[in-house]
Formats: sequence, C-alpha cells, structure tokens
Amino acid sequence: MDRFPFPDDLIAAQREWHAAYRALAVPRPRHATELRRRLLLLSVRIEWHPFWSTPAGWSPAARVELRRMTAEARNADAA
Repeated sequence: MDRFPFPDDLIAAQREWHAAYRALAVPRPRHATELRRRLLLLSVRIEWHPFWSTPAGWSPAARVELRRMTAEARNADAA
C-alpha cells in the first residue's frame, strides 16, 4: 500500500512536468518558449493542488515521495 494516497491527476501532472523538463534540458530545444510555459503551468498546478491541504499532504515527505515515485516510473520506462 502506498504511504501517500496521491490523486491520479497529481501524479499525471508531475509526470508531465518531468517530461517537459527533459524536453527543455536538451541542447537547443525546439519550442523552448512553449516548454517553459508548460513547465510553469504544471508547476502551479502541482504546487496548488488540493491534495497538499489534506493531512496526508502536509508532510514535506509527501512532496519528495511524489517526485521519487514519478522518477521511478520514468526510469522504468527508459529501461
């Protein structure tokens, strides 16, 4: 069982954030302005998600766990 009950939309937003960040991190990215805007939009969506107002979301460890969980999924996709 997961330690934090993250909503699916929050997980999806964090995964999209990672994808946008990776696309922006390549040398001479295409559509850099659009990627920056997307990254900003996703950052706001993640930061102000209602989950963080719940008791499960109060812990700073929850934010770390969300990043770790989505990074693991990203690494599994690459393998």
